[in-house]
Amino acid sequence: MSNSGQTSEVTPQVLLRAYSIGMFPMAEGADDPTLFWVDPDLRGIFPLDRMKVSKSLARTIRSDVYDVRINEDFEAVIDGCAAMTPDRPNTWINQRIRKLYRDLFDFGFVHTVEVFSGQERVGGLYGVKIGAAFFGESMFHRATDASKVGLMHLAGRLRAGGFRLLDTQFVTPHLARLGAVEVPRDAYHFLLDAAIGQTADFNVWPKGDVVPGARILDILKA
Repeated sequence: MSNSGQTSEVTPQVLLRAYSIGMFPMAEGADDPTLFWVDPDLRGIFPLDRMKVSKSLARTIRSDVYDVRINEDFEAVIDGCAAMTPDRPNTWINQRIRKLYRDLFDFGFVHTVEVFSGQERVGGLYGVKIGAAFFGESMFHRATDASKVGLMHLAGRLRAGGFRLLDTQFVTPHLARLGAVEVPRDAYHFLLDAAIGQTADFNVWPKGDVVPGARILDILKA
């Protein structure tokens, strides 16, 4: 993994510029006030036409046991993503990151996908949109398959909206099982340049519209 050292003053505009050239910020921990830029040698992406949906996950999506909503509560989503869990005892989401992405959410460049069981938020994710690229930042779950359902709803929305790139930064075994792959930095930059120069509509389905899981699966199979 390559990085270019610690940042100084980072504004929302600087952050968008960094994404557009293939870089993203991280922090060493929640209590560390500094950020550093990352530009990995191998970049994780989800090819939107090759998402992997197991039979059990497809049943869960099709059942609509979870209610998936868009852009309801950014603070609740980033709280969930930053929460300590047995699988994630540390977080890279510090106060500077919270402020930057909150500003981008207010400006319309960050979006959330939120998964509910009744009125309880049990999963979600957030990411950055530039052109026809979506940069997934983090996700969380508090119920079985909740984050997977949110991810597949995101992928379906992106395909329907004309997106060309879904960035996941790194590939973990969990993400690989859902279709994530690694590409070399040069190949990633080629994909990135092509995507950010295009237009795409994250709000292809307006906020508040209920998109059935069966429709999401049909889109992902197309």
